[in-house]
Amino acid sequence: MTEFEAAYPGYAATSRMDELRATEYSYLDATGLVYLDYTGSGLPASSQLAAHTDRIRSGCFGNPHSENPASVSSTRLIEEARNAVRRYFNAAADEYAAIFTPNATGACRLVGEAYPFRPLSRLVLTADNHNSVNGIREFARKHGATVRYVNLQAPELRIAARDVEDALRHGRRGLFAYPAQSNFTGVQHPLDWVSKAQASGYDVLLDAAAYVPANVLDLSVVKPEFVAVSWYKVFGYPTGVGTLLARWDALARLRRPWFSGGTIWAVSVQGKWHKLADDESAFEDGTLNFLAIPDVTTGLDWVSGIGMDLIHDRVSCLTGMLLDRFRALRHGNGAPMVRVYGPDNCRGRGGTIAFNFLDFHGAPIDERTVARDASAAGISIRTGCFCNPGAGEWAFGLSRRAVRGNFLRGFLFKGMRTVDEYLDMMGLPTGGAIRVSLGLASNLADVERLCEFAEKTYRDREPSLDGLAPRLRC
Repeated sequence: MTEFEAAYPGYAATSRMDELRATEYSYLDATGLVYLDYTGSGLPASSQLAAHTDRIRSGCFGNPHSENPASVSSTRLIEEARNAVRRYFNAAADEYAAIFTPNATGACRLVGEAYPFRPLSRLVLTADNHNSVNGIREFARKHGATVRYVNLQAPELRIAARDVEDALRHGRRGLFAYPAQSNFTGVQHPLDWVSKAQASGYDVLLDAAAYVPANVLDLSVVKPEFVAVSWYKVFGYPTGVGTLLARWDALARLRRPWFSGGTIWAVSVQGKWHKLADDESAFEDGTLNFLAIPDVTTGLDWVSGIGMDLIHDRVSCLTGMLLDRFRALRHGNGAPMVRVYGPDNCRGRGGTIAFNFLDFHGAPIDERTVARDASAAGISIRTGCFCNPGAGEWAFGLSRRAVRGNFLRGFLFKGMRTVDEYLDMMGLPTGGAIRVSLGLASNLADVERLCEFAEKTYRDREPSLDGLAPRLRC
């Protein structure tokens, strides 16, 4: 047994993933690209793309909502995909609707705009949330509801269960929304919060977009009212298709603020009335992406054939390896080269790691420098705050008083127009973090390439800031 095998005994058991990397994802090695942005998007297998081409070439598919043969062909495949989504999540058809959306953001918007917020009702959010969930607060405020955030706890940027329970205990009931896995730190928040919130009288919106690419979500066990998913994050293709899984009883309480093509049972111009459809189509505005939605069935068959447990084990092994390598990266003076935000181990976390590279003085290296240098080295990473301002504020130690006060002073009273001016006022040395995320097609070579890049580029060096574009927005 090699030293590596002894340190990571579970890695050998995931060797099938290396076979898939060499065949279905061979385009990565053919181009020399290191892809480390799976939280941004998964990657498609070659067989998925071939299946799409074969299907399109073998038939004629038209706009649904009609009885002509081409329309019926599309409708049949859409309904097959809808049922495949429910089967994948073990969600009974008489309990959950499966509504196709453009992405998880579209799913969250459907809930936010139609949820029956009212004065004194509440929207409870965790400070760790994607902006697609944070944005729901604008619908809540518009209808006079109270918005409350549950704070994060340093150093792992987790949320204490007692703080969640306290937030749900007080005030009138409403909606509780949180991510199963943080898209910033990779922290996996407990799924048992769903039943606890429901016991306090809340509906629950679970953002599962970052969780389901490498984890099983069984909706026969955990039963939130609403679940948001983006399929390209799970298996790379198709893009532009997501799903809102909604319990029928909760869906009946939503009140859509408008209607559109495809959503109504009947409508009158002269009578000025409309009646929405009584199935998923009431929430599927206009013409569905009928050429792409059947590829969801193909993708679900693909990851099911691999086995989500195997994918999970591979991602967990590589995450542990990378965190260990990060801890070992040191400058010549012994100073650490990496500062990780969130857990520095694999307990209760997924394959997303947020961090900054540090210079030999201990200062963060400008994230724009890292983005530039990594791109030149053929490494795909992400930099910034990843549409999760709450996790970013806690990661960088920003207080509510600081972020609110400096925004008001700078943008309202001093005419600031760029993010760089705001960062200067806040005293922040850099504008964001670096995020790497591991997924289905990741392998050990990807981890080694990233760490070799870091040592070669930043160990005992002063990175150049020449040519960096100003930050105009977050």
